[in-house]
Amino acid sequence: MAFPSDLEIAQKAQLQPIARIAEKLGIDPEVIEPYGRTKAKLPLDLIDDARVAKSKLILVTALSPTPAGEGKTTTSIGLHEGLSKLGKKGVVVLREPSLGPVFGMKGGAAGGGYAQVVPMEDINLHFTGDFSAIEKANNLLAALIDNNLQNRKRTLNIDPRTISWKRVMDMNDRALRDITIGLGGPNNSIPRQDGFNITPASEVMAILCLATDIDDLKKRLGNIYVGQRFDRTPVYARDLNAQGAMALLLKQAILPNLVQTLEGNPAILHGGPFANIAQGVNSVLATKMGMSLGDYVVTEAGFGADLGAEKFFDIKCRAAGLKPSAAVIVATVRALRYHGGADIKEVNNADLGKVTMGLANLGRHIENIAKFGVQAVVAINHFPTDTPEEIEMIKSYCKERGAEAVLAQGFAKGGDGMTDLAEAVLRVVDAGKSNFKPLYELSLPIKEKIATIARAIYRADGVDYSADAETALRRISKLGLDGAAICMAKTQYSFSDDKALRNAPAGFRITVRDIEIAAGAGFVVPICGEIMRMPGLPEIPAAEGMDIDAKGVISGLS
Repeated sequence: MAFPSDLEIAQKAQLQPIARIAEKLGIDPEVIEPYGRTKAKLPLDLIDDARVAKSKLILVTALSPTPAGEGKTTTSIGLHEGLSKLGKKGVVVLREPSLGPVFGMKGGAAGGGYAQVVPMEDINLHFTGDFSAIEKANNLLAALIDNNLQNRKRTLNIDPRTISWKRVMDMNDRALRDITIGLGGPNNSIPRQDGFNITPASEVMAILCLATDIDDLKKRLGNIYVGQRFDRTPVYARDLNAQGAMALLLKQAILPNLVQTLEGNPAILHGGPFANIAQGVNSVLATKMGMSLGDYVVTEAGFGADLGAEKFFDIKCRAAGLKPSAAVIVATVRALRYHGGADIKEVNNADLGKVTMGLANLGRHIENIAKFGVQAVVAINHFPTDTPEEIEMIKSYCKERGAEAVLAQGFAKGGDGMTDLAEAVLRVVDAGKSNFKPLYELSLPIKEKIATIARAIYRADGVDYSADAETALRRISKLGLDGAAICMAKTQYSFSDDKALRNAPAGFRITVRDIEIAAGAGFVVPICGEIMRMPGLPEIPAAEGMDIDAKGVISGLS
């Protein structure tokens, strides 16, 4: 009998009313804002800094992934279920899915198998409308910019050639990367080159996920850098009086969302920046909400630890004053085969030799997590094609490097398959060996901060800068942003900026071809290699296999 699909499992689940889930966290159901029977918004006054300080934060990250992903969300949800099986009061705090991957190739972000958050269809589609609100706030600013170009009586004299703010849409659409707008005559604004990013790449998304309250949100939105006037002075969103209206559009989106796992445990979802082009972690407010309500909070950082975990530590934890108690590095046998030289079409074929070769990638991630003062546990996300010999090889390798490796079977068994991992994580948390520290000081020059990440995390020999990047560095300095954090944008498939260099490459240099300014978010974004901020659809998009019948039953969603 075939294993049921994620959607089939989710559709058979008996969901509890969201008020009952709130009660499990000690929340009066009267204070939540329900979105139907199974979703709700949580008020920000539930955040309690004293309780945050006592809660234990556990980060789930991963080795460098294959194009199919390695199951961080599944592991995060499963670990939460496992901790609950052990009698621990916890919450899993995750990002919201983007429609780009849902209709593209990677799929949604609600977990998989018997380790899912539900209602899966709602979560993977429009959910509570947060992404739509972020999109509208972003595009309102874009409209205000072009309106100012057209308005000669109240003009800011913005030089159209310097405008860096792009419109966004939450869909993979490569045709919108570079476009010309304002054609059709003088009534249609000033013709200029423009383009779209995908919504998770918007600075508004980054700001929402770093804001601490509505006032901080407005301040950050006002600090968005737009471009320059003809006299070369900077223009910010606040110069267009945009921040108030943008915040108005985000008044509901700033509130974290409460849902549940398949086993009826609380889950909070909020925000969804990508880790290869943004900070890749859920919101500060959602994490603090979880830590205010639970003794153990499991959260996730996107893609491999060189991207998601580094940004979680250096951007989010620093900004929010968070100190993780442990980290879980998700590894799969298939990814280790891939890094050991297996073709992507062969990763499900047992090969102890390739696993042995690929372990260097995992080893580097273990070393990197330790550089932040955090103790790691390795979760071997189990697949039916794994062999006992390959699993034992991974466990032995990790033990030699001071990290316990545990088989994680949340996909197939839910919480029952994750208690071993939960116990291993508790051993690390209870030992209190983690002593978090950021990788670099914000006071360092921008180039030195980039070099620190490139050398310590990627193992690059150095960093090269294009002429555009050097120009951006001078602009950053002129704007007084030398103290900004660094949010590297590069491929997730390699430690390098070349996705073809798998495993643990050496003898390479990183090339920064440009640096984008995210003054409102408080970081700058070095663009490395060929990374795109608007993805394209694959040859056969997942959308082609999706449908809905006359009774409203969805099929093909994953």
